Order: sequence, then C-alpha cells, then structure tokens
Amino acid sequence: MDMISSIAELQNYDEYRDLHWEGTFQDYLEIVREKPQVTRNAFQRMYDMIVSYGEEEYIDNKKRLVRYPFFKDPLGHGKDAIFGLDIPLMRLVHVLRAAAQGYGPEKRIILLHGPVGSSKSTIARLMKKGVEHYSRTPEGALYTYKWVNLKETGFAGEDDEVDSPMHEEPLLLIPAEWRGEAITKIGLGTDRHRVVVKGDLNPSCRFIFTKLMERYEGDWSKLIKNHIRVKRIFLSEKDRIGIGTFQPKDEKNQDSTELTGDINYRKIAEYGSDSDPRAFNFDGEFNIANRGVIEFVEVLKLDVAFLYDLLGATQEHKIKPKKFAQTDIDEVIIGHTNEAEYRKLLNNEFMEALRDRTIKIDIPYITKLTEEIKIYTKDFSAERLRGKHVAPHTLEVAAMWAVLTRLEEPKKHQLALLQKMKLYDGKVLPGFTQDNVKELRKETEREGLDGISPRYVQDKISNALVREGSEGYINPFMVLNQLEKGLASHSLIAAEDSKRYRELIGVVKSEYELMVKNEVQRAISADEKAIGRLCANYIDNIRAYALKEKVKNPYTGKDEEPDERLMRSIEEKIDIAESRKEDFRREIMNYIGALAIEGKKFEYSTNDRLRRALEMKLFEDQKDSIKLSSFVSNVIDKETQDKIDVIKGRLIKYYGYNEASATDVLSYVASIFARGDVKE
Repeated sequence: MDMISSIAELQNYDEYRDLHWEGTFQDYLEIVREKPQVTRNAFQRMYDMIVSYGEEEYIDNKKRLVRYPFFKDPLGHGKDAIFGLDIPLMRLVHVLRAAAQGYGPEKRIILLHGPVGSSKSTIARLMKKGVEHYSRTPEGALYTYKWVNLKETGFAGEDDEVDSPMHEEPLLLIPAEWRGEAITKIGLGTDRHRVVVKGDLNPSCRFIFTKLMERYEGDWSKLIKNHIRVKRIFLSEKDRIGIGTFQPKDEKNQDSTELTGDINYRKIAEYGSDSDPRAFNFDGEFNIANRGVIEFVEVLKLDVAFLYDLLGATQEHKIKPKKFAQTDIDEVIIGHTNEAEYRKLLNNEFMEALRDRTIKIDIPYITKLTEEIKIYTKDFSAERLRGKHVAPHTLEVAAMWAVLTRLEEPKKHQLALLQKMKLYDGKVLPGFTQDNVKELRKETEREGLDGISPRYVQDKISNALVREGSEGYINPFMVLNQLEKGLASHSLIAAEDSKRYRELIGVVKSEYELMVKNEVQRAISADEKAIGRLCANYIDNIRAYALKEKVKNPYTGKDEEPDERLMRSIEEKIDIAESRKEDFRREIMNYIGALAIEGKKFEYSTNDRLRRALEMKLFEDQKDSIKLSSFVSNVIDKETQDKIDVIKGRLIKYYGYNEASATDVLSYVASIFARGDVKE
C-alpha cells in the first residue's frame, strides 16, 4: 500500500458526509420535525453545550455548589483547564441558562471582570472552542441555506450560487407575518424544544428574496423549490463561521466597519451603487459570529463609535451596517476587561447605557491553595521538563506565596494569614468551624482581586529552571529567590505591596522549614520494626498503669513500676497535658479493647495521633545516633554514612526526592538542628 493510501485510511468518510449534508427545504423541515433543537438560538446552544459534559454537585462550607466538567477542558486534554473558580463559573452558567430561557440576560453583554492573569481569556477561549466542537456533533448540528440557479434570473451577476453571508437559520425564509402560524400548522417543535425563530433576512438575502418573489409573482413555494438548498454548517473560528473575536487596536486606526462589514468597491462598478447589498461585504465580526459567539478582548478599550454598535447588538439583537437597514443577529456577546478599565467605566457618566446593558461576573484569583498548585503542576509536569527534577514542595511553596498575596488580613478571630489560608483550603484548625470560614469570606472587600498573578509565578519558576537548575533540579529556595528578585522590576506592584510580598516570602520559608523537618523526621523514624517495639513498650506500660500492675523488665526479668518517663516523653510530643494524660491513656485502652471484641488486632498506624507521637519520639531517640550534625561538619564515618543512605533512600522512595535534592534537604534540616532550632 502506498503512503497516500495509508494516510487516506485515517479519514472518516461518514463524518465528512454528515458535516457536508445538503438537501431541499422540505428535507430540512423533516429534520426540524424530528430534531427541533437544530433551531436553537445561540444562548440555548451554548448552555446545552456546557451541560452536555455533565454537572457535579458538592457541598462547600454548607453551601450547595455545582461544578461543570466542561471547564476542565476535556477537548484539549486539560490544556486550558480552569481551577478553583467553581463559584464564578457557576454564576456564568446561570446567566447563560437564564438567557437560554429568554428571561433577559440574552439582551446583555456578559462581562468577565478581574485582575490580569485570572483566566478571563481562557474562559472565553474555552467557550468558543466548546461550541465549535459541539456544532460538529449530532446533538449540536445546525443548518443554513444558499441560493442556487441564480444565473437564469439575470440579476445575480456571474454567481449561480450565493451562500447566506451570515449563515442564517433557514426558517427565516418563511416571511415573519405567517412564520409562527406556519410552524404551528406543520407541527414543528415539542414541549421541551419549542421552535421559535425571530428576526428577518440579512439585506443581501432579502434583496434576492424580493427579486425572486417578483419573478414568481409572489409564489413563495416556487421560490423555495427552485432556488433554495439547505446545508449543514459547523462553527469555526478559523473559517470565520459563527465565531468572532474583536481586539481593539490603536484608537486612531479603529474602524466600526470591522464589526458590521464594509463596501466592496470592486463590485460598485458592476452594480452601479454603493447602497446595493450585492456590493457590500457582510463580513464584520458581528456578521460572521451570527449563530455563535463573539469575544471582545479588552472590551472597555473600544472607541465610542464601536460602543453604539455594541449597545444595539445586545439590547435589540440588531446591528447597523453602513447604508443599510438594521440587521438581525443571534449570538452570545462576551467581553472581558481588567480592573483599571472597569474603574474608568464606573467613573464615566457617558457610559451609563453600557453599564446598564452589562452583566458583570467577577473572575478573581484563586484563594484555595490546592487549586493554585494544580495550575503549576499542569505547567511543570515531568514530561514537559525534559528530565529536570522539581524537588517536593517546590510548586507548593510558590502557590502558597501567590495565594497569601491575594488574601486580606483577618479582621478578627486572632488568626494569622497563614492560618486563614489553611482554613480556606479545607484544613481543620482547633476552635474553627465552617461557619467561621464563611464569616472570614464575608468580611473581605476585594479578596482575590489583588495580589500576584499565576503568570508571574510561572515566569519565575521557568527562570529558576533555566538559571538555577544547572544541577538538573530546582528546589523551593531557588524558586522563592526568583520570586523575591522579580518584585523589584514588577511594573504592576506598588512599593508598599512589594514590601508586604517580601515579608510573605519569609512566612512561606518558615512554613517550608516545618514541612521538611517533619518529612525528615518521618524518614528517620520510618523503621516500622523500631516503631512497633516502641509502641508495644508504651502499650504495656499504659496497661499496667491503668490496671495498677507492674511491668516485667525484658532485660533484668524484674517487675517494675510503669515507666512514667517513657509514657510522658511520647505523650508530650502531641501536646497531651499532664492533666489529660489519664484520659488519653484510657482512650487508647478502650480503643484496643473495642478492637479485641471484634477480633481485630491493634495497629499503631490506625491511630493518627499516637502514630505521630511515636514517630517523633523515635526521631528524637535516633537523630543523635545518625549524627545529622555531621552534614554541617562534613566529617562522616562509614557507619553514619550507611544510616544517612537509608534515610535518603526513604526520601527518594516515599517522598519524591532525587539523590541531589534529598542530600540538600538533609543538609538543610541538619543546619536547623545545628543552630538548636528543634521546635516541631
């Protein structure tokens, strides 16, 4: 088989035939009778597209929320996935749902408002990509029409076939005065999918329609049978069918014809007038976005002349091409803007009409740590780093710093900002409930609308990989150094904010110190046999204590009093006060007794508090024998080296380090103990 044939085998001929279907108007009416959803308007199609990927309900702080999997970008395998914005996205979908049902939002601009880098453009891009793909599926199919056999009429110039320039719904060919009655008479539509088609033909098609009606002396059926072919279309931004994007340029070069179309000067000579619709290109962004969606990038930077077109397009669903009557459009209008431009809108009294026709949806920065981490995990995955290693917690500390810059200081509750971040992330802190978290969120004014954008953090992680990752890996300190250095040249950060952000880097470093100390402690005390022996010794002693018995010393064979010093040394590791020691010991004994009744054996790992206490006690007992201080002095004997290699192996196997990063983290923790900082 030749190579061309091998490639050709990959083509799906059935799909191609479906997407390029053509038929008569009668054929189309049969399709509408069978699947009335093909006549949906743009808002209905957009909403149906989003919910076609499912809805996931969940409870957050006693509040019922809905997550829409579509915004995880299943089409792009997560490339444009949105994280941590479930509430803003839920509000957006609610607006689309209300618009789809004709409750009013369909007459508004959907304005995504938020700081730079908060995913506004990504949301718009996802919606365009989603509806484009949806139009290629059987569920999202839509149709338009073209004029055929026009040469014989004598008024169409050299063209025998002419497409509808705005890809309009074929049912618009039924005159408006008897369209509703006709739809009812032939039984189109169901209770779930009503067939409602509003508007009129565009000027170009209206001209042809009028001329043909004159030719056939008002016989509409002859016009339709002789000159109309219906065809399926699929929306495509590249082909400028149903998806438009408008980006403001220099104010002196802005031209409103970019939105509503312009005169084709080459055809003026052919048709004799610049007001002849045949000499006009209906190819402005509003025209080509008909039946789909138009995105306005930085919409509030538009010149005033554009805003007039925008007002009519939203409220009346009409645009005014040059020298022609108002033309109907059917499209979702979505814009996005940043904070500075939106403040200008609020302060401009001449923009009241635009504000009145706008539904603003705030798209803030993420304030939940686990969601922020997902952004950087996606961008700096192992397959994208080409062999470079990212040490554990590197992305976590970068995300932690970014989130802290976005949070407002708590006004009450005597909370540190770091604790507030943990509460937002779903962590449990003593004395705080879900109601407290709701209060914390309510007392904020601009939380999530200020702070550091993910783009800045991504750039600095990239810098660290290039500049500091010469050893084949990067660690948290390399990234934090890059984040701090970059503040001096960050054009969007005020001096007072820069000072605060530097202080927060210190907060993150302290938190990272606790994290790695705990990790090394666990690696050192991960000897399960040793923990098992320590646990058995502890259980023997608290049993004897509870029963007021003595314990047999395994070395001397003598009966001795329970070892209070041993028991307290373990209990103090998890802050069990002297006054509460009997309650804790009784709790453990009751738990063991309950397991025995069920025929189960007690395992220390099933009690998290006891496990942590045992690990910390074992660490304390072993750290001196391992001589972490030898890292600082660089004098390591073979016995110590063997023990250190075991710990390194555990860090690599269980915690995700490589050889170099494990060595570095052990050296760092050794330096902490060398300076006497042993607080957990």
